This record gives sequence, structure tokens and C-alpha cells, in this order.
Amino acid sequence: MNTKQIETVRVLFIGDVVGKPGRIAVRDLLDGLVDNYNIDLVAANGENAAGGFGVTAEAAENLFAAGINVLTMGNHVWDKKEALELLADSDRILRPANYPPGAPGVGLTTVKTPGGVPVTIVNLSGRVFMDNLDCPFRKADEILSGLDPKLRCVVVDLHAEATSEKRALGLYLDGRVSAVLGTHTHIQTADERIMTGGTAYISDLGMTGNEEGSVIGIDFKAARYRFLNQMPTRFNLAKGVPTLCGALVEIDTVTGKAVSIERITRSLGRSVSP
Repeated sequence: MNTKQIETVRVLFIGDVVGKPGRIAVRDLLDGLVDNYNIDLVAANGENAAGGFGVTAEAAENLFAAGINVLTMGNHVWDKKEALELLADSDRILRPANYPPGAPGVGLTTVKTPGGVPVTIVNLSGRVFMDNLDCPFRKADEILSGLDPKLRCVVVDLHAEATSEKRALGLYLDGRVSAVLGTHTHIQTADERIMTGGTAYISDLGMTGNEEGSVIGIDFKAARYRFLNQMPTRFNLAKGVPTLCGALVEIDTVTGKAVSIERITRSLGRSVSP
């Protein structure tokens, strides 16, 4: 009988962090998760980290100080003017790799776990009901063809609206990356699985922010006004009890294939103002 143990890394990927409530949830809940689940590396989508729209240096530093290793972004990446310089100077804050040439920043990075295992994080944006960026499928091919073969653990954040597009990219990359994890809709899906080729998949990691009484983190009254009247209105973040959502993926360090994927949902347990 083969008793050889598989060496793995455990990567927690946190869904869209929305404003101050989301940052507080990460700050107060992450250490416990890391200890309880023996997590080696933490990434999070931070495109809503500053007031619900975009990222600032202060918001990013809050999340890094809380234990986040890498931040990915999405369609709100340029909402704050300072993001242009911030992303140009950082390899820990990613923007979608399929932005056209000339966009500031990078779309992927490789970081090492405390045990020395390199993990590559790739950020891509979908195009269905989204900005018309370069093709994420072809960009993924380009990235993987140029990646050092020694980098076995590769995790993709696909920031996209349509579950069909997310699912299609998951199948397209099955067996070629360790995980394809969807972000953007702020609603955690229950379709986590290991696909036949060994790639972990979930359509959306969900939102980290105030959920109860909110519409994807936004105060219900503002969302209600927009839906009823079809008129522009200021979107304010909701007050409530923040929830941290994401997924924990365990990866075989030799093959790069996922061993398991588990949805994570944790409530802060107290109300937080935006």
C-alpha cells in the first residue's frame, strides 16, 4: 500500500471586500481562520475596499496589515485616481491581466508561502455584461505558456458577471491551473467542486461586508430608489453585521492539482457602521 503523504498548501481566497465593514471583518476574523485551518497564503479581491468603489493606499495597507498577501481587482480598479500610481508601484495589488497593453500595474504575481512554496495568483476579467477588455481565455493561454513550469500552484480570480462565462473558463483551464475562483457578483454560490482535471472551481466567492439589510453591500434604500425610479442616486454602504465570505483551496504542491475546496462564511457577530 502506498503510504506516501501528499504535500499541500492551503490558500484562502476572500471574496470582494466592501468598504470599511469588509476591512473590519478581515481584520477581526482572519487570524482565527488562519490558525484554525492552517492557512499558508491569503488573497482577496479588493476592488470595493475603499468606500465600496475602488482601492486606496490606506485601504490596501489595512488589508495587508490584517494578513492579506495579495489583492486582486476588477471593473472598479480605476475608480480612485490614486490607483493609477498605486498599482504601477505594487506587485501585490493586481488588476485584470487582460487589460490592453499600457495599463498600469500587473495581472499576476508569484508569492512564497512561509514554507517556501511559490503560489501564482492570476487576475482576469470577464467580458459578458462587463467592460470590453481583451479575451480572458486567450490571455490565460498566453500567461500559462509563458509561466515557468516549476510554478505548479496557480490560482485564477475571474472577476465576471455571467456564471456561464465563469464556468466556461473553469472548464477551459481544468487541469492547467489549480483553481478558478469567481468574484464580482457579491453573492456566494454553492457550486464549489474539483473538476475532472483537478482544478478547484466556484462561480462566486461572495462578499465580505455588511449583508443583512443591504443589496450587495449597498444600503437597501438607495438600491430600492434606483430600481423603482430608474434614476441615478448616491450609493451608500449599508450598516449591519459584516460577513466574511471566500473559499479555502488545498493544492498538491507537486502536481498543482486541487485536493479540496471548501466554502468559508463567517459572521463578525456585531454591527459595524460604514
